[in-house]
Amino acid sequence: MAVLDAAQWSTLLKQFPSAHLLQTAEWGEFKAAFGWQPLRLVSGSAAAQVLFRRLPLGLTIAYLPKGPLGSDWANLLAEVDEHCRRQRAIFLKVEPDCWEDEPDFTHLRNYFTGWFESRPVQPRRTVEISLAGNEEDWLNRMKQKTRYNIRLAQRKEVVVENSTDVNLFYRMMVTTGERDGFGVHSPDYYQRVFDSFAPKGMCVLLLAKYQNTPLAGLMIFAFGQRAWYFYGASSNEERHRMPAYLLQWEAMRWAASRGCTVYDLWGIPDEDEEVLESQFSTREDGLWGVYRFKRGFGGRVRRSVGAWDRVYQPLLYALYQQFIARRRIEG
Repeated sequence: MAVLDAAQWSTLLKQFPSAHLLQTAEWGEFKAAFGWQPLRLVSGSAAAQVLFRRLPLGLTIAYLPKGPLGSDWANLLAEVDEHCRRQRAIFLKVEPDCWEDEPDFTHLRNYFTGWFESRPVQPRRTVEISLAGNEEDWLNRMKQKTRYNIRLAQRKEVVVENSTDVNLFYRMMVTTGERDGFGVHSPDYYQRVFDSFAPKGMCVLLLAKYQNTPLAGLMIFAFGQRAWYFYGASSNEERHRMPAYLLQWEAMRWAASRGCTVYDLWGIPDEDEEVLESQFSTREDGLWGVYRFKRGFGGRVRRSVGAWDRVYQPLLYALYQQFIARRRIEG
């Protein structure tokens, strides 16, 4: 077993072109600015970046997002377990970067025998867009209405530009949060995530404008073969010009230019596809409006295997679960 620093971890990740963004050294360093300390471990053919958050009385919680990497996780998870005990973790949450429809799903569950199956931190269900073929192929896979709205935005003189104006993007995030009823991170959060990835070509901020007036924006991230749409916002102006559709189109083009083959739209209601398709036109709560938008881009609905918790201090874990449940109800 070896403990790696950020530079060594980045070198190691060259062996894992399908690794998730949340396992990159850049993500670990970004989260360190907000109270999480990364620990990067290698054992045999497996590796993992684990995040520890300090709590009062010398306690911690541990989170392994979208990993481990590699295969044969048994020895690695045993090493992670030892580090969690030394760090006085209340529990460790492991959220593998695997899909339920993959053939090794049943085998994967064997690593978590005796663990508690738990609620994931990241959205469990998403839409993945294939970037295979050329741009005409992408359009052909889309719903007719989405193709129309992309071309409509172009006809209505919407233009998409690369930007570094994170403060402008944050102001649009606030507008979007107030309009659609969701929480927004601090301005520093968006600035730091942009500064962590953009200089390395792993992130771009795209703004859609009409006559130099910003209408919408998004941040897209890329690593290896994959890209992710994490943050998006729009103003209340000129929405009939469909700027969000053209933004996603340009995000797809940017991802392909980076060598990505998959674009993850990141988060839809956690319902079976039959339910999604039968109710998307009538539901407005939660992420249903988001699904109505994302389904049009011709992607594939996928569901992650979920998450498992390794509990070290059962009483404190129960109290923590109650706290999280109360926050979820209130917020």
